[in-house]
Amino acid sequence: MDKTTSTGQPLIQVSDFEGPLDLLLHLIKTNEMDIYDIRISTITSQYLTYLHQMQTLQLDVAGEYFVMAANLMAIKAKLLLPKPQTVDPVDDDEPDDPRTDLVTQLVEYQRYQRAAAELKDRALLRQQHFTRPAMPVPADTPLTVAPGVTVLDLQATLVRLAHRATVAQPVTQHVATEHFTIKDQMQTVLRRLTRLRHPIAFDRLFGRSPVLDEVVTTFLAVLELARQRRVALHQPSRLLPLEINAVKGGLDHDAISAD
Repeated sequence: MDKTTSTGQPLIQVSDFEGPLDLLLHLIKTNEMDIYDIRISTITSQYLTYLHQMQTLQLDVAGEYFVMAANLMAIKAKLLLPKPQTVDPVDDDEPDDPRTDLVTQLVEYQRYQRAAAELKDRALLRQQHFTRPAMPVPADTPLTVAPGVTVLDLQATLVRLAHRATVAQPVTQHVATEHFTIKDQMQTVLRRLTRLRHPIAFDRLFGRSPVLDEVVTTFLAVLELARQRRVALHQPSRLLPLEINAVKGGLDHDAISAD
């Protein structure tokens, strides 16, 4: 905490600052100044006092601190100069405030400080979560698949559709809340099979431009339906898409379980 000397001037305790702008923001906050109306004379005096303290303690001071000190003294000198008399009374433009560039730098630096603080808070919040490591699918997991359909065939189908969904999306995306759940996609697959009454290719479950979340969630939903023996997976040949067949008695929507 900053203390006050007998003359009323705050005594700046030598501490670690990230740069001259960080020190200036500290002085502005300590003196309860408006960042858009800095009292340059006061700030310059305290800033130089800080540098003298560091030199007295024989601490290394980066050159950028001295550059800022020179800038502050130049601004102070400009503010002390008399304002020029305007010859043309029509020209009422005020002369540029020499503090403008400094204020702009401070406001921008403050924005980065707040962003860094928010990212730090998010990092601390993320540390409270535990990410379960990837686990292989148990070899005894029952899947209703036709003879000849292997796990590699299922993986190849997912990779191909995921690539199509990724290419169709713009380069920049906004992070949004989850729109697809396994349970909802299980219902969607069963509704399609109920309406069509014939096998359907996996890639026909989507529109022309599916999003990656939809592809992955639907793929997991199909695997869950196959595990529950609600549908059967069949691939006529390696060159043809994976087909989903309804199992007799498996189109009961009320029996949906995504556990």
